[in-house]
Amino acid sequence: MSELLIVGGGIMGLWAAVMAGRAGIATCLVERSHTGAGASGGLLGALMPHMPDRWNAKKQFQFDALVALEDEIAELQQATGLSADYRRCGRVMPLGKPHLREIALGHEQDAARHWISGERRFHWHVRDVGTGCEWPAAEAAPFGIVHDTLAARVAPRRLVHVLKTALAQFPHVQVEEGAEVASLDPQRGRLSLPDGRVMPFAHCILSAGVESFGLIDRLAHSAQATSGSAVKGQAALLRADIDPASPIIFTDGLYIVAHEDGHVAIGSTSENRFDEPYSTDDQLDALIRRAEAVAPALHGAEVIERWAGLRPKATGREPIVGRHPDYDNLSVLTGGFKVSFGMAHALARVVMDDIVGRPTIDLPESFACAHHIAALR
Repeated sequence: MSELLIVGGGIMGLWAAVMAGRAGIATCLVERSHTGAGASGGLLGALMPHMPDRWNAKKQFQFDALVALEDEIAELQQATGLSADYRRCGRVMPLGKPHLREIALGHEQDAARHWISGERRFHWHVRDVGTGCEWPAAEAAPFGIVHDTLAARVAPRRLVHVLKTALAQFPHVQVEEGAEVASLDPQRGRLSLPDGRVMPFAHCILSAGVESFGLIDRLAHSAQATSGSAVKGQAALLRADIDPASPIIFTDGLYIVAHEDGHVAIGSTSENRFDEPYSTDDQLDALIRRAEAVAPALHGAEVIERWAGLRPKATGREPIVGRHPDYDNLSVLTGGFKVSFGMAHALARVVMDDIVGRPTIDLPESFACAHHIAALR
C-alpha cells in the first residue's frame, strides 16, 4: 500500500510528488498516458500576474507564488543539471484606445502599492512606443504600452521533464505511466485500474486535470451540477530570430512568447464547444495572422508545430485545492485554468502541508475543495 497515491502526472501532480519526496513520504504517482501528456505538454509557458487593482487574497496568493517560483525552479535545475528555460522576461500589453491608457495609469499606482515582496519591487510601467518598434508594432499600440516586470515564462515541456527527473532523487517516490484510473474509492482507500489491479492508499491526491472533474462529481453524488469542464486551446510554435529575453506580448487573448533556441510560441484559443479536441483548424491560422500583425518580425516565420489540447477549468474558474469535505483521506489539486504553471508549486505545498499536519500559507477561500463541493449541492 502507498502512503500517498497521486493521480495525474501533469504540472500539479508532479509538483505534489516533489513536495511529497521532500517530506519523505512513500509515494506512487499514476498517470494514464505519460507525464505532461495533457494540458501541461503545451507550448506557451506564460506566467502572468493578475491585474494589480482591487487587491484581494487571491491576487496576493498568485503574486507570492509567481515570485517564489523563480527560486523553486532554480533549486530543481541545480539538483538535476537541466534547464526549464525559466526567465523573468516581463510582459507588454499594447494600448489600442485612449481610455485604456487612463486605466493603465491607475494600475501603475496599484502595482506600486501591491507588487512588493521583501526588498523586491515589481512595476507596471505605462510607456509610449517609438516609430519603427516591432515588439509590438507601433501601429498596434497607438496609445502606448503597459510593461510589467513581474511576468515570466518557462518552457512547459522542459519544466515537466525537470520535475520528473527531480523525482529520481527520491527512492521512496515511484512514477507509473500508462495506468488509467477505472474507479476511485476513498471510503475503502483504493484505486482500481482497467486491468483489474487494485492500488490501496492511505491518502490520495487527485490531480488528473480534465479527468478529475468526473471523479469529483461522482464522489459528490452530483447528477446535474459539475465541478468543471474542458476548454480546448490551440497554439503554435514558430521558428524566428527573436531575442529570448523579449517580454511576452499579450493583447485581447493573444499571447506571443519568445523562447530559447529561436522558438516563439503563439496562443491560444479558448473553445468551450468543439468537435475535435486534439486537432487544429483555421482558428489557429487566424491567431498566427494576428500575431504577425502585432509583431511584424514574425511575418513569414516557419510554423514548426501546431498543438491542440484540453485544459481543466473548474466551475467558477478558481482551482480546486485541498482536502475533500467528505473523505479525510482524499485531497484535490486541479482546475487551475491558465494559472497552473505559475501556482502549482504553491498549491501543492498547501496540500502537502495539510496532509503532514504542518503550518502552511493561507489558501484563498474560493480555492478550497470544500467551497467547490458545497457549490455542487
